[in-house]
Formats: sequence, C-alpha cells, structure tokens
Amino acid sequence: MVVLQLRFLLVPFLTSVMGAAQYMMQDAALMNYIDRRFLSLEKTLEKCNQDILDYVEEFRDFSQMVLSRLAGLNNYKAEVKNEVENLLTRIERAQRDIDYFGSVTDSNPCIEVHEDLVKQQLFEEAEEKKKLKLMLNASCDHMLAGIKSLKILKKTGDKHGSWMKDPGKKHTKIYLLNGSVNNVILEFANIMTFMEDNHTLKARRVTLPSPWEGTGHIIYQGFLFYHRYGSLNEIIKFNIQKRNITDQMLLPGAGRIPAYQLSPSTKIDLAVDEQGLWAIHAEPETGGNIVITKINHITMAVEHTWDTSCNSKDAEAAFMACNTLYVVYNFASGGTSRIQCVYDVLGAVNTYEIPILHFPKRQGSHSTIHYNPKEKQLFAWGDGSQIIYKLLTKQK
Repeated sequence: MVVLQLRFLLVPFLTSVMGAAQYMMQDAALMNYIDRRFLSLEKTLEKCNQDILDYVEEFRDFSQMVLSRLAGLNNYKAEVKNEVENLLTRIERAQRDIDYFGSVTDSNPCIEVHEDLVKQQLFEEAEEKKKLKLMLNASCDHMLAGIKSLKILKKTGDKHGSWMKDPGKKHTKIYLLNGSVNNVILEFANIMTFMEDNHTLKARRVTLPSPWEGTGHIIYQGFLFYHRYGSLNEIIKFNIQKRNITDQMLLPGAGRIPAYQLSPSTKIDLAVDEQGLWAIHAEPETGGNIVITKINHITMAVEHTWDTSCNSKDAEAAFMACNTLYVVYNFASGGTSRIQCVYDVLGAVNTYEIPILHFPKRQGSHSTIHYNPKEKQLFAWGDGSQIIYKLLTKQK
C-alpha cells in the first residue's frame, strides 16, 4: 500500500522536473539565438562605421585636390583674360584692315571718297608720329628683355614708401620718402651711408611746405615732383636745395581713381626715363585703363597724352623706360610680381610678342617701382624693403 502511494507521488514530481528541464533547454536555445543576432548586428555596425570613415577620408582627399586645382586656375585667370583681350584687339584690327582693303578694291565713287579720307587720316597720323619722334628721342631703341637679379639693400620704414637717386644729376645722393602721406625727405650722401644702421642720424632732413599723397613721386634735375596731399590732381615742383616750391600744374583727368588697384593710395604715379618726366594714372572714361602723359619738367606743361590698353585692375606699380610703359601685376594677397602689359608710345614694340616677365626670387608686393635711366636699374619699395633690380635689355 505504501509503495503504491509512493508511485502516485513520484509520477507528478518527475513530470514536473522533466517539464522544467525542457523549458530551460528552450530558454538556452533562445538566448543563444539572441546572442548570435547581437553579434551579427555589432559586426554590421562596425563595418558601417568603417565605411563611413573611409568615405570621409576619400571626400577630404577629393576636397583638397579640388581646392588645389581651383588655386591653380585662379593663378592663370588674369593671364587668360589678358590673352583674350589681346586676341579681341587683334581681331578688331584685322577686321578694320579687311574693311579697308575691301574699300580699295571697290570701284564705287562713294568708296573712292572714303579712300581719300582714309589716306588723309593716314597722312595726319604719320605727321603726328613724326612730331612725336621729334619730341621724343627716337634713337632710344632698347626694351626690357628680363629682370636679371635683385638686391635687398635695407629694410626700413613703413610698408609703403619710395626711395631713389636723381638720374639727372651726377651726384650719388640717395633720397628716402617714407609713408604714403608725409612731408619729410631724408637725403643721404651715398648708398653706403644709407645702408648703415644709424643712417637716420646722418641724413639731411628736408621738410616740404605741404605733404605728398601716395608713393608716386620722383626726383629729377634737383627737383622733387609730387602729388600734393588733399588735392585732386595738383603736381608740385619743389627745389630740394633751395627748399621752396618753384612751380605747380593740374594734370587733366587724373586723381579720381587709383593708378593701380593694388596700390590705392597712389592716384598719380610720376616717372622718369631717358626722355624725361612722365605721369601715369587711370581714368573712369577709359574703363580703368592706364593713361600716360608726357610732361615738360621745365615748363610743367602737358606735351602729349596716350590712352593705353593696360588695365589698372590687379596692377600694383608701373614704370617708364625708353618711351615704353611696363605695368606690374600681382595678386591681392601678394605673390610673384610680373610684367604682363607693355605699351610703346611710338609703336616700335609689338606688345603681343612680349612674354610675361616675372620678378625673381621674391614673394610679396611693391608700393613703388622707379626706373633709373642713368644706371639702367629699378629702385623698388617692397613691404618696407628697399630693393634694386638689375635688368636685361635688347633692341626693339
């Protein structure tokens, strides 16, 4: 009887134990399945993160490549624009020549009258050129072929300024005019005195009755010619030794806009070459193109004016040499200065065949560049440094 009761008790117990074991096995299988799924998701997320990192790295490399190519394109933008403008000018000239030859071959009486007018115009232009050759020294037949080297003599003064020698005098004096607005000239006995450390103590100070504006002044034949500060276009002729103003003039059309976009303080840039005194400026009526004027330095009278094809945009300076204007261009942020526009007043230079001339071994900008016809060198002021450039020349 007791055994029978035990059997009745063991059967439910074993049944419950086996059921619990079965449930535990099912739970273990479920947990194992969930664990595998989580491992799979983690691997997928890890691969996704790595793909994103690879994509970001590739995009960064691509961005750097695009930016570098854009920088290169910006460097050539001005050169391409200038070449296009030159090409358009040549096309216009060719079209005029075609029209003229077409009129010559036509037998219409009205065209014959036009031909006579053209001949008259050509005759007048030839006579005008003869007069210009008489006024200017036509034997000045050299042109700039390259910039050979540079020498930084000193670094003194502000970012903007001008320094020079008087090419019309036999003395070796050096003149320094610091700043874009000032009224004190420093005169040094020679280049060695100027290069000394305590050079200002040995300089002769010359005070002007009125300050200059910009950095486009020039010293010639013992006189300082400069744009008077506060005036639109008044040029002063100042005797350095006697320390007085001997003459002045108003330069028509000048003073309303800067002569060079990258040197906004200079509205009138005065220059000297083998032919004497010149003025360089820009006018709104010419679309910002540079205008050059020949000035009689004795009478302070305008002798002739030329509208050039050289634009003041991106220009930082210019100089005259042997009847020819050389315009120096740069980037607003500073870089390698280059001459890429040339204008000969007598038409003796084919401007389309002149290569772009780069200034050697220097990154920066110039506030002034003056040509010294006596020494055939450029006296430049670049970011507070006083520089001499030696030139290479050839026959026109």
